[in-house]
Amino acid sequence: MLPQQEHLDALAVGVIDFETGNFEITGDVRFSYDLASVTKILGNAAVYALKPEAFTPDMRLLLEHRAGLPAWGLLPNPGWREIILSYQPKISETLYSDFSAMRVTLELEKLGLSVPKVMETLWDPEVCFWSKYPRSHFSPKTGERGGYGIYGDVHDPNAWVIKEWCGHAGLFGTVSGVCRTLLKLEAQTSFISKTRSALKGHEHRFINGWDRVENPANTLAGVGCSPHTFGHLGFTGTSVWIDADKRKGHVILSNTTRDGWFCKDGLNEMRRAIGECVWKD
Repeated sequence: MLPQQEHLDALAVGVIDFETGNFEITGDVRFSYDLASVTKILGNAAVYALKPEAFTPDMRLLLEHRAGLPAWGLLPNPGWREIILSYQPKISETLYSDFSAMRVTLELEKLGLSVPKVMETLWDPEVCFWSKYPRSHFSPKTGERGGYGIYGDVHDPNAWVIKEWCGHAGLFGTVSGVCRTLLKLEAQTSFISKTRSALKGHEHRFINGWDRVENPANTLAGVGCSPHTFGHLGFTGTSVWIDADKRKGHVILSNTTRDGWFCKDGLNEMRRAIGECVWKD
């Protein structure tokens, strides 16, 4: 089911039944994919689900992209921490921001909460930080850097330069590894019902580190999901969506940035089609 308009040649899909604790997978399921910004929910949002008491009001603003930090910019290493910490969080209109996600990670570090250490028992063995992922696990090409194809290295330029955990990108995983991680997170935190409760009356796009469905009639999660659906997208062609009413979810992993990052109309059409099939079942 590869969309003809898109430049991808690897695709894996997982469908999770959180009620039974089972999942089904199909496609190029043995590949390890660059999860891109899905890292944010398997890192910062997962830590929030585990330890919500650690998050100050400013950290909540950062988690929900309402703290006024710039969306993005090229960062140096060394020096990236000082730049991210130089911004003063303040209540602002929603602006999806990698810098906000990076700042959450740094604020957690101040509290002695290293995201990789907090998550090490929850991440499935097939979900791992990119530089530590076994090279025996094949990863499809996600682009080019310096005239060479990117295979198994992180695509995001800041994560590539920083080469350490920075919160906004960097995880790799198989579709089964991501499914098992989400099931383990739910078993330990009941994050689905808690997020469903938090969605009631919530006016902003992001909640507890997750994106949410604002228009069920035209959502990348796929028509047929309930208003209590939340998830996240990843730049390389990845996504996770969970319907808290149906207690079902789906994971899409691909390499749509293989030949560039331009128009993703085909990818988004595919995302909608897969989601619609999942919610119908």
